[in-house]
Amino acid sequence: MSWDRQITLKNAKELAIMREAGRINAEALAAARAIIRPGVTTADMNAAAEEVLKKYGVTSPFKNYPGPYPYPASTCISVNNELVHGIPSARKLRAGDIVSMDCGTFYQGYVGDSAFTAGVGEISELAQRLLDATRDALMTGIAHLVVGNRVGDVSAAIQECAESRGFHVTREYTGHGVGQAMHEGPQLPNYGISGRGMALKVGMTIAIEPMVLVGTPRTRVLADEWTVSSLDGSLTAHFEHTAAVTENGPLILTQLKDGLNPWDLSGQ
Repeated sequence: MSWDRQITLKNAKELAIMREAGRINAEALAAARAIIRPGVTTADMNAAAEEVLKKYGVTSPFKNYPGPYPYPASTCISVNNELVHGIPSARKLRAGDIVSMDCGTFYQGYVGDSAFTAGVGEISELAQRLLDATRDALMTGIAHLVVGNRVGDVSAAIQECAESRGFHVTREYTGHGVGQAMHEGPQLPNYGISGRGMALKVGMTIAIEPMVLVGTPRTRVLADEWTVSSLDGSLTAHFEHTAAVTENGPLILTQLKDGLNPWDLSGQ
């Protein structure tokens, strides 16, 4: 997948629009999170998110995104060994599964982009450790999104957090700038070397998205030509926020209105 690497620095007005795009996106994710239970389909989750987008009169930049064929849904939903880009379907969730959901929102010319992974009922100790490590890697990466740091400082922090727990980060798929386009610069890998890469500047808006695997970092694309799975079939997880670099530190743009994360609301 390729995208425009142009970096655009956002002003306060643009950040306010992106914050609203992100809030709507978080509400869509929270609506889907609330219905996760055994027997619910991944299409049901997509429909729950789409109802929120419809309520606000917005669209998802995921739908019809170019690829092997236009992406057919507003969200990506991936289960267990599926890392990213899973297509919603009639597949029913089962107790013990873990399910990842990635959603985008296009609002007043700007994009919100975020994701979470959640358990379906009671999950294994390994699966819970994976979710905790991936979520913590996200928040650690965001904490390093400050003026004076470089992209490599964020990437290295994500990598260290995941690998110190015994897991692996993907090499093929990365975080990225986001703004008027879903994929802008800079590219932000989930691995790197501190002190390397582009300097972070006020006004940068970046989707930070640790994609973490249990077995190895290696992946493969499944027969639908979109879904990315771990090569060895082991469990995977994915958390994502869009955040801005500001003079006062990182600003998360894809939380709910009260500052909660969409995955914190199970509805159960």
